Amino acid sequence: MAAVVVAVAIGIVVWSSVGGKDESTAAGTTTTPAAPAVSAADRAAAALAACPAPSGAPVSESSPLRGITLECLPDGRPVDLATALAGKPALINLWAYWCGPCAEELPLLQRYSEQVGDAVTVLTVHSDPATAKGLMRLTGLDIHLPGVADPDVRVRKAVGAPQVLPISILVRPDGTVAKVEVRAFHSVQDIADTVSAELGVKA
Repeated sequence: MAAVVVAVAIGIVVWSSVGGKDESTAAGTTTTPAAPAVSAADRAAAALAACPAPSGAPVSESSPLRGITLECLPDGRPVDLATALAGKPALINLWAYWCGPCAEELPLLQRYSEQVGDAVTVLTVHSDPATAKGLMRLTGLDIHLPGVADPDVRVRKAVGAPQVLPISILVRPDGTVAKVEVRAFHSVQDIADTVSAELGVKA
């Protein structure tokens, strides 16, 4: 009799555990924990360059960036990517705080940006929901490029890139994509040669 009682009790515990999980999933209550909010102190510590502002230049109807508005990392303001980048060639770099090759590549992008000056906009896109961790990573690497947060990886999906990082997107002044580089750059010269070949801008 005791054995039967124990068996029934165990069955109830197992049923409660599995049943509870199924119920919460069916009700849509199982969610990923929210990422920590980004504080003004985090943004100030990163000391990032301001996000590009719209120039009024036209954007091609075929630009995959049309309709994508993301949060500017330096100040939290919304940035319409297509209009903000229009009028000048751009290199958009997709990265994340946990990506080792990204950490090696970002300093190269910083140096390239300093070398090319205003001829090319270099914009980083943190492709992960943990924006605060992204800012901390940039601070630790001493990277001050303008950047935006893309927790839902909208940019990667828009250009049809695979689920890997880093990725660099070379964008023409009209917002159309010249090339998607699914790899890490290995030197500043590598970046300069690639941009020159695809966008016609020499650094």
